[in-house]
Amino acid sequence: MSIQPETPYTLSMKNRNWWIYKVIKYSIMKVSYLLLIAIIAVSTNVSFAQVSDSVELIGGKTKEQIVNEYKSWSGMKNDWANLARYQEENSVLEAPKKREKRVVFMGNSITQGWKRQRPEFFELNPYICRGISGQTTPQMLLRFRQDVIDLKPDVVVILAGTNDIAGNTGPSTLDMITGNIFSMIELAQANNIKVVLCSVLPANEYRWRPEVKPADTIIELNRLLESYAKKNKIPYVDYFSPMVDKEKGLKKEYSGDGVHPNQKGYTVMEPLIKNEIDKVLKKG
Repeated sequence: MSIQPETPYTLSMKNRNWWIYKVIKYSIMKVSYLLLIAIIAVSTNVSFAQVSDSVELIGGKTKEQIVNEYKSWSGMKNDWANLARYQEENSVLEAPKKREKRVVFMGNSITQGWKRQRPEFFELNPYICRGISGQTTPQMLLRFRQDVIDLKPDVVVILAGTNDIAGNTGPSTLDMITGNIFSMIELAQANNIKVVLCSVLPANEYRWRPEVKPADTIIELNRLLESYAKKNKIPYVDYFSPMVDKEKGLKKEYSGDGVHPNQKGYTVMEPLIKNEIDKVLKKG
């Protein structure tokens, strides 16, 4: 029996079914969570608020994390690309100073977490973080103008793709992922913004999508990105090679969950990207 190739129709159907699954899943999680709190409160004779503030769900997620995730998924129907996330910060950001050499980091939770865990890296350099947790490349492409171009940087650093492989916003092919990344690059170049393209970090599992086996797909995506960078003379930073383990995953000393770097992981990444940025800026 031959395997039929994916078509836009089958992908759209998968995407629709995936969203239905997500809505049901998070609705059940929310109801189950509230029931759990109520049961514990009654059995232990403490207030609902006290229990809800202390209880942790399976997987170690607190009430605040679950509520934030639920709001994020629920809010997508109104602001799918999360354009509101940085609108206020963008509105008060002054134009670059004469010799500032501004750099914007566009990405997902790996970029967002970078500033949270290593704020000094951004504070001591003219670097602006525009990472949003969970985002995929089509979402980044939609907000690229307001979160990158309108900030008038000299350089944009693009680190994206792992959430597409996880299927965070539905099924994606490698052509779809690279197409979105290449479009961001072309938009930057059209606005005289230099680009530094980054490899996707290694991962051999996603805890939020255990059925996905991403290791080989990440390797192939990185091959395509590096090939494009060489062909188009775009600086490419390889985070993958120094951070991968024997199982094609992220080394344990660099991450607590196999996907997101810890402080030690970011200290590996920082000199690699800073060196490349400095070279790009020096060329002018």
